[in-house]
Amino acid sequence: MSYRHPARDQIRIESVLSALGNPVRLAAVRVLDAGGAHNCGSVLTTIGVTAKSTMTHHWRVLRDSGIIHQQPSGRENLLRLRRDDLDARYPGLLDAVLAAALDDERNR
Repeated sequence: MSYRHPARDQIRIESVLSALGNPVRLAAVRVLDAGGAHNCGSVLTTIGVTAKSTMTHHWRVLRDSGIIHQQPSGRENLLRLRRDDLDARYPGLLDAVLAAALDDERNR
């Protein structure tokens, strides 16, 4: 199975902001921001989601918005944050959103 990913110039701010506006997707992006490829299962465990089926929709939204790259690998998918593409399109946006999310978490 191969997934379609938008090219860098097709990434749109409204799609990125909408995708990051969901707490589950934002938590997944925070995990992926550590760098490298992560399998779906490790991200699910880290953010506390137990059902893979729950995340299918979230992965699609993140992929279609241009935030992640999703690649099949055996029975799993490998996920990577498209930080270079996001930083090129919207410099500082991802850093600002992730810093704000961390700040919100600390102030709970």
